Amino acid sequence: MTELSALEILEKLVSFPTVSDRSNLELIDWVEKYLNSFHIKTYRKYNEDKDKASLFAHVGPQIEGGVVLSGHTDVVPVEGQDWSTDPWVLTENDNKFYGRGSCDMKGFDALAIWAMIEANKSELKRPLQIALSYDEEVGCIGAPPMIDEMIKKLPKASMVIVGEPSTMLAVTGHKGALGFTTHLVGKEVHSSILDRGVSAIMNGARLIDWANQQNVSNKKLEITETAKLFDPPYTTLHVGVIKGGTAHNITAKDCHFEMDIRVVSDQKVDFWTEKYNEKVKEIETEMKAISEDAKIIVSNRSAVPGLRPETNGEAETFVRQITGDNGNHFVSYGTEAGQFQERGYSAVICGPGDISVAHQPNEYIEKSQFELGLSFMKNMIKKLS
Repeated sequence: MTELSALEILEKLVSFPTVSDRSNLELIDWVEKYLNSFHIKTYRKYNEDKDKASLFAHVGPQIEGGVVLSGHTDVVPVEGQDWSTDPWVLTENDNKFYGRGSCDMKGFDALAIWAMIEANKSELKRPLQIALSYDEEVGCIGAPPMIDEMIKKLPKASMVIVGEPSTMLAVTGHKGALGFTTHLVGKEVHSSILDRGVSAIMNGARLIDWANQQNVSNKKLEITETAKLFDPPYTTLHVGVIKGGTAHNITAKDCHFEMDIRVVSDQKVDFWTEKYNEKVKEIETEMKAISEDAKIIVSNRSAVPGLRPETNGEAETFVRQITGDNGNHFVSYGTEAGQFQERGYSAVICGPGDISVAHQPNEYIEKSQFELGLSFMKNMIKKLS
């Protein structure tokens, strides 16, 4: 296969509409074929339905202590957004490359694929690996099984660069993220005798009010050294979607809502899982005292650990040596970096583009940012050599 520039690879990646509710296999097929054509062996880790896969590969000496370039292949939907260009065609205008995923995060993916080809031609002293996951946008679902498979199949790298858009600054911490889908089942009666029924909505409101109370309490807590690195400097709970009920004069049979918790990285996400489930159990017990059929069903949609700042972290040091960035940068959104860190890798976030344009209509990556990312990859390869 003809060797492509990093921009040509980005153009190809954007053309695959890998929205999280669709398969990503067409993209994975292309990346695998492209890397294989340069004699780079690739590995896949499928999801249970076999309609999505992560891909990872290794170049350089078969030793431990290398670097992983980590990205995700899925993107968010474009439906309902007012795009000025075709979101699946990379379009250059005013020194910006427009297209869904150009910033988050196919720009980095393209640079990582390009770097694998270049590194494979170099005399590396330390190996380079690439890891492309699925379903990051819906809860970082694909990374954990991929990481476990990498540890089995490849010499274990010592550090991971997760290329989420950070304007090529070294981000060394992010909050953890929990997502709960909650379904309350009540008992319908006429609202004039509501004491004999169980309103799913009103009991759901109690859980939501509990979330409000936790936000107030968390805000009043003494701020830890780690927490003060984030904005806001405490764990937050939020409900963004809710639906339920049949009519204004019937106690609601059903109530569905989504609870999201952003956890400062010196707290364990398990702590908040237990705390939420305790409150659910308390309210469910009271509901069942009126109707045995009443219940609360909680599904853990996602549980993403935070990225903890590391003392003299290898990944952070490595990236700072290349970029020259010595600032302290922390974000409140979640990434796969904490999942790598939990499995023993030193991790840092550093990628081209501005997170503020991710997920937006007319998403773009600035040409200067893409070129900065390309320069980073070139210098990284020299450093590994």
